[in-house]
Amino acid sequence: MGQTIYILWLRQIKRYFRNKARIIGSLGQPLLFLIALGLGFGPIYAKAGDGNYIQFLVPGIMSMSILFTSMFAGMEIIWDRQFGFLKETMVAPVSRIKIMLGRTLGGATIAVFQAIIVMLLSMFFGFRPDFAMLPLAFVFMILTSLLFTALGTAIASHLNDMQGFQLIMNFLVMPIFFLSGALFPLEGMPKVIKIITSINPLSYGVDGIRGALTHASAFGMLFDFTILLILSVVLIFVGSYLFSKIEI
Repeated sequence: MGQTIYILWLRQIKRYFRNKARIIGSLGQPLLFLIALGLGFGPIYAKAGDGNYIQFLVPGIMSMSILFTSMFAGMEIIWDRQFGFLKETMVAPVSRIKIMLGRTLGGATIAVFQAIIVMLLSMFFGFRPDFAMLPLAFVFMILTSLLFTALGTAIASHLNDMQGFQLIMNFLVMPIFFLSGALFPLEGMPKVIKIITSINPLSYGVDGIRGALTHASAFGMLFDFTILLILSVVLIFVGSYLFSKIEI
């Protein structure tokens, strides 16, 4: 079991590092948000008495990087299906659940790696994380990436069209990101927004990472961890079931 998962995980990692354009391109949007919002709204945020906006924003941008990378990892299933690799994998004498787990772990690893790069780059803009709490932040990053990689895989398992997958992802990803508290504090928000953010899984990833790195948590890190753990396990099982039903 371990060898199958490891091989598929390693394939994802090698494909990522061999594609330098993908690495650079995937960092473009987070850096754009960081520069445009962090430097643009920083003075306004400070005048409002809420402190350093870069400190608040960076965990949200890290979560955005995780969300986008994790969800779009499902696209590789459609790509492999179109070029025949998925068929070869599915007819191999291994469990489909192991195949799905290997892919999910690979996508999650890449998402966490990109979030770390975003964090390191943000330090040039004045972000100062609590390095002693980095291990805890990694835990939240891993859980968040597993959750959304499994979700992306589950959706891609029953789609054959690349464009259809992209449309669905864009329809899901943008609301999930903007309504997660990644860009603005949840305190003082209208009740409707608070309700939406409370049922948004990314809200707990953002809050957990922010709490670990900057000690500013709205929900409490233990609560964040519990919700993320439960949702990750549920979505991995759901994703595994849907992936096992793929017809080639």
